Amino acid sequence: MNLQMNRDNHESKSRKLRFAAGMFFFFSFLAFIGCQRNVVPTPTATVPQTLRDVPALRLNFRFETDVPAPTINLPPQSDERNVAVQADFDQNRTQESLDKTLTSPDKLRVLAVYHRAGDLPSEFRLDMYSPEGKLIRKISYDAMAVHFAETIVWSPDSSAVAFVAMIRANQTPQTGAMPAPPPENQPNANSAIDANAESAVNTNSENANAAANADTNPNANVAPAQTPTTETPKAVLTFRTEQIYICSREGADVKPLTQNEGLIYFYFVWSPDSSALAAMAATYQEWNYLQYDAERKGELFNPQGRPRLIEKTGRERRLDDNLTSVRPVWSPNSAKVAVAFDKQTRIYDAIGDAPTQAAIPLRNQLLISSKAFDENLQRQEQGAGNVNAAPPNTIQETAILPDESSLVSFNPIISLEWTEDSLLYLQTGYIKQMKNEADSARSYLRWHRLIFSPQAAALGN
Repeated sequence: MNLQMNRDNHESKSRKLRFAAGMFFFFSFLAFIGCQRNVVPTPTATVPQTLRDVPALRLNFRFETDVPAPTINLPPQSDERNVAVQADFDQNRTQESLDKTLTSPDKLRVLAVYHRAGDLPSEFRLDMYSPEGKLIRKISYDAMAVHFAETIVWSPDSSAVAFVAMIRANQTPQTGAMPAPPPENQPNANSAIDANAESAVNTNSENANAAANADTNPNANVAPAQTPTTETPKAVLTFRTEQIYICSREGADVKPLTQNEGLIYFYFVWSPDSSALAAMAATYQEWNYLQYDAERKGELFNPQGRPRLIEKTGRERRLDDNLTSVRPVWSPNSAKVAVAFDKQTRIYDAIGDAPTQAAIPLRNQLLISSKAFDENLQRQEQGAGNVNAAPPNTIQETAILPDESSLVSFNPIISLEWTEDSLLYLQTGYIKQMKNEADSARSYLRWHRLIFSPQAAALGN
């Protein structure tokens, strides 16, 4: 009896030991599988080394209101009148009048902007000089009229000059010139840009010149050893409306960067690395309508356009469909372009195969800051407070947005300055420019800024 009981107890203990051992191996196996799955590391967040590598859509920003005005870097070119070039006009070119000279950033070339007797006040001609007043090359041929002389600009590396030109008034188009389009083909002023106006309509083989020879000569900054020529400039493809042209530092290789008949390009700025231009363009009809409206109101004409990105090869990208009078600015690293529309700033990628864009609406931030600014003004007028003191931070204290009609300092963005890769300054204010200067007004000019930082990106995304 006892022997049987001992045998049963032994078998029970054996079963329990086998069960425990089985469970141990089972859970050990699960733990092993889990460890195996953790051998591959999970994605970790990384921060790009520079903001140049961060797409516009992945920018973080912090808004700071009513900050000191930024330190604005002056253009690298000099518009101080070159005495030697002026002397050459006075002595040898008495039938022509020198309007201005533009010295290249490296001080080795001087662009002469001038006109002849009989030219319209808005039409100019270009020649290239040495700083010593020696004519190197005549740039614009007789049927080409340079417009918007105030926008002519050297590239930062002194390799090229960009300017706007079109067919000269009262001239019969010469070889390479585009005939005028019929007025009825122009788009309506209140409509979006006509698709036909967006594309170049010329099929002449000379179009190839716009994309050819676009790369800068690596020796462009070195004065040529050969004797410069002053031969009569050759005719180049010329249009009825203002297009952007470039030429080399020697005044050669004149060619149109844009070939959109019906569009007026009226502003452009080089990227810091001299690889592209950010430009503004409007349709011929829009330009005339806005000009007529300003004339009717007695205002100075302030053109509006759509921002564009134009490479030195002639490749062009329209950045936005909305009109604005705020001129675009480049980031110091040449990777992005910023434009403002009313109370919104937009950032566009200028590099990369898949460029992005990001809108930064600032209306609410400006409403709140304007309320604080107005209250500070009121305290100053009452003798209790200092208008120069920073307005109190009311963002956390404001539960309801202020009524914009009650705020005098709530105004649109009127200018941009990109001083560092991470700092974009924007100015708001009220500006009324009248033909009668006594009726003009500039008030409530305030500077704000956006401080950019990169969003963390997961590896493998």
